[in-house]
Order: sequence, then C-alpha cells, then structure tokens
Amino acid sequence: MIKAIALDDEPPALEVIENFCAKSGVVNLVKTFTKSEDALKYLKKYPVDLLFLDINMPSITGIDFYKKIPHRAMVIFTTAYSEYAVEGFTLSATDYLLKPFSFSRFEQAIEKATTQWKQNHQNPEQQYLFIRADYSLKKILLSDILFIEGLDDYLKIHIQNQKTIVARMTMKALLQKLPEREFSRVHRSFIVSISKIEKVRNKIIYINEEEIPISASYETSFLALLNKE
Repeated sequence: MIKAIALDDEPPALEVIENFCAKSGVVNLVKTFTKSEDALKYLKKYPVDLLFLDINMPSITGIDFYKKIPHRAMVIFTTAYSEYAVEGFTLSATDYLLKPFSFSRFEQAIEKATTQWKQNHQNPEQQYLFIRADYSLKKILLSDILFIEGLDDYLKIHIQNQKTIVARMTMKALLQKLPEREFSRVHRSFIVSISKIEKVRNKIIYINEEEIPISASYETSFLALLNKE
C-alpha cells in the first residue's frame, strides 16, 4: 500500500481525506497533521510515499512546505482556491484537488499516484535499454547514462565510467524509450540525465566536466522538470 500523511489546518478536511483513503483500499494514511512543524518533524524521521497538502494554510503554504521536505515524495495538493493550481503542477504534483471534491475525483488522483508509485518501485536491475551498436545489442543501465549527443543519424551515448556507445538511431526514437521524469531533451543535439546534473549556470548544464547548452526551444520544459525534482 501507498504510505501517506495529510496536512491541513482544518480538521474536517482531514476527516474527509481519512475516510476517502480508507475507502480507496490502496492508501495507508499513517498520520494527519494540522500544524506544519509537526508534519515536518515527522517526515524527517519517517519518510512516506505520498503527501496530501492543503495549499492555503496560515503559517506556511503547502507549496513552500513541499519544497522543505527532506526526501522525494508524491504530492496531491488540496485547496479551495483554483488560482494555486498552476504553481502546484510546476512542482510535479501528482494531482490537484479543488475542495470540496467527491470520492470519484479523489479516486482519479489515487490512480495517478498508484501508477507513479509502481514506476518508482520497479527493480533497478530492470531499468535498462538494449541498444544496437557495433553489430550487436548492448545492455545499458539507465542509471549509468550521463547524457546523449546527437550527430545527424547517429547518437553518442555517454556512460559513466564506460566507453561511449555510438548507435544509429534518432534522438526522438531514443527519447521515447527513456523515462520522462529522469531524462530531458535540452537542445536539438542533447538529452541529459537529470540525476547526473552537477549544476546549471547561464544556460549551460555541467555533467562530468562536460558543458551542455540549453536551447531556447527546450528551456521551459527542462526547467519545469527540474522544479519537479
């Protein structure tokens, strides 16, 4: 089951989430909080998979709270104010529930969370690609890829502590095989692994002593993905 907590300054709102989680059968709501400091203290000791966060709270917004948590987790924002939706989604929100929400709408959000949870809990050994290069199929772990460089109809796949693999393939075809939360196209000729980025400065990405440019046409989507992480 998906382990979750809920933070809302209104106890009746927490009761609704408690009832809906129990009814869903897939979310284990381990704790509810009305105070953000108590929730943050709990999360530092006990990581969870999912957060239900009210956005409009008196001491801190749910968005600012989410930025402070010590580990990565899915988040479903809840609020009575629709104007917060856009900012919520830039933080990779799994979903955004506008109060008062029905159980059927809640179920839709949980379905999205369940899909994400399953993807996040895949066996790392299964996260790989087979790429045809040098007249053979080569297995590449996604976690080893630094970045991909496009050269006409060929790709250079730069791999951590390994020889670069050159494959006859298009950028678009390879991008479709890569997890969209872990890899981003940042230029007509470059795809980068988000986890391997050391820093971003003046529209240049630094990975393993390499400098990779960010083009204007990909900058918005790349920065949105970075904000999700």
